[in-house]
Amino acid sequence: MTSKLHISLAQMNPIVGGLDYNFKKICTIWDSVPKNTDLVVFPEMAVCGYPPEDLVLNQSFLDEVKKCVEKLVAFSKDKAAAIIPAPWVIDGQIHNVMHMIENGKITATQSKHHLPNYGVFDEARVFTAGPLPDPIKFRGFSLGLMLCEDMWYPKIAKHLKKSGAEILVVPNASPFESGKKAVRHKLAADRVKETGLPLIYVHQVGGQDELIFDGGSFVMNEKGHILLEGDQFAEQTYHVLLEKNDKGIIFGGVENSAAPFSPQEEIYQALMLGLRDYIGKNNFPGIIIGLSGGIDSALSAAIAVDALGPERVHGIMMPSIFTSSVSIADAQALAKNLGIQVDEISIEKTVDALQGVLSPHLKNAPPTTFENIQPRARGIILMALSNASGKMVLSTGNKSEMAVGYATLYGDMCGGFNVLKDVYKTQVYELSNWRNKHRPRGAFGPTGVAIPQNSINRAPTAELRENQTDQDTLPPYETLDAILKLLVEEELSVNEIVILGHDRDTVLKIWSMVDRAEYKRRQASPGIKITRRAFGRDRRYPITNHFVKIIEKS
Repeated sequence: MTSKLHISLAQMNPIVGGLDYNFKKICTIWDSVPKNTDLVVFPEMAVCGYPPEDLVLNQSFLDEVKKCVEKLVAFSKDKAAAIIPAPWVIDGQIHNVMHMIENGKITATQSKHHLPNYGVFDEARVFTAGPLPDPIKFRGFSLGLMLCEDMWYPKIAKHLKKSGAEILVVPNASPFESGKKAVRHKLAADRVKETGLPLIYVHQVGGQDELIFDGGSFVMNEKGHILLEGDQFAEQTYHVLLEKNDKGIIFGGVENSAAPFSPQEEIYQALMLGLRDYIGKNNFPGIIIGLSGGIDSALSAAIAVDALGPERVHGIMMPSIFTSSVSIADAQALAKNLGIQVDEISIEKTVDALQGVLSPHLKNAPPTTFENIQPRARGIILMALSNASGKMVLSTGNKSEMAVGYATLYGDMCGGFNVLKDVYKTQVYELSNWRNKHRPRGAFGPTGVAIPQNSINRAPTAELRENQTDQDTLPPYETLDAILKLLVEEELSVNEIVILGHDRDTVLKIWSMVDRAEYKRRQASPGIKITRRAFGRDRRYPITNHFVKIIEKS
């Protein structure tokens, strides 16, 4: 005898805390699935968005979540059943749960067992872990539900298999980082291999502050082969048919998988989505960006136009006496390529006035004191324009600069968001060259060259004094980035990095610069996480920290 089960995978983009918005979106998706659908699976925390962080410690928030779930239960009558995750209070403790909702009732509730407590996660601080879950019986099938992190370890899947599960179903909200998709596929394949069970993985999509959720929901058969793979960075619903006979479960009606992204476009798409959702979900009408003629502001502006459209991006050129005519020409060429409004506001009189006021009080000050007046004057202008228009200032510093503090507090660091915060300088060049050859899928920007080639070819410079280049202060970016990746992402010691072939004095210099810049990074705007270890919640180092002195002396 053959049993059939039609399942819809709801790859949804929620808003954290937007309970009414999420309720309407869930209902819209629920209403739109094919009439023969038996079960709709929504991603982790679909009711409130993920991660809700300390919102779940607010009793009024939990009360509103409960009301929202009750409305969904009422809505469920005469519809397909649904797995809808939410925060939930059980015996006075807050849990991260999935509800099975069917025909006006909650027929099962299952808590997350493994609570991640590393990197950007601190679920163990706000949630209580649930017991090992048992399978849920549903229309002739035995469903083994695993909520996000529960798929990361073999214990849950093995227990479900032992308890009679016939298929693994995994609602997820797993933050993006470069290469993460392959990690998820590998973990899913491990669980399938260990249990011999097929697996359905339903993933959240969208930007939430620094985090990106990249979609890419998938269906994997009992042999570990991916039969369906959803689009990345796009909201979509997918449908699959399960048929059970004496030989097990087979899939039918599986749709074609999405075309994969290259590594460069995957990162670019993540940056686009992160900026688009940050601006959209926080109701900014657009952005203001300072254009220097350099590659960082050029790539930031290109991403902004691709994400938002040229009409929502306003470029400001702010030349000083040190700004070359080449820089002005490159900024103008960029604005023309992207089709954005650009205005020029000189900072010469502003800088002269500030220096005139300050000079009597700064007689023995180092040259950088006066150099930094220039980016701070630019920051005042950008923030005034932001106040006047409601548009958000987009800061443009990259990860290499933020790592070593090659940025000016209250100057070029000012802004509400930074699209390049986790992008190394060498990656800035890679992405710029890639963008000039490709128009990203779903982009609003132009085809053809977006970033002037001269901005890519010129030696990077802050232009705060005559004939200045970044390499006056920093090692070549190829060297700097290679060492930073080992220091920041791999957490290797100085000696370990030297053994890998790097100059000890250079490593020590970079180590020291990274340490001293912590106070700057704490005051920087949020930015999109694309690496395994971004600055911020991924890497929580103390500002007051004398350990570096021990390393320098060793």
